[in-house]
Amino acid sequence: MAVSFRIPGFLRDFTGGRALVRLEHSPATVGAALAALWAVHPGVRDRMVNERGELRPHVNIFVGSENVRWTGGLATPLPEDSEISIIPSISGG
Repeated sequence: MAVSFRIPGFLRDFTGGRALVRLEHSPATVGAALAALWAVHPGVRDRMVNERGELRPHVNIFVGSENVRWTGGLATPLPEDSEISIIPSISGG
């Protein structure tokens, strides 16, 4: 089975303009899925994580409707056929 990534506009320059990226396999965790994404689209990595490999504060990752910050972070298990959404934080006043 596969895992799909919904790619926001600010990262599409690094995915060849693609809004949806599918992996042909189903990694066990969010971190493994991201590593597979970054292997194909390496420019995405530095915009999502810092030099210690931690998610940047302005990047949110959802598996379905669950934010991984509250479900185990990058160690969050992935069910087969998961959809992962990368969503930037929005702020303003």
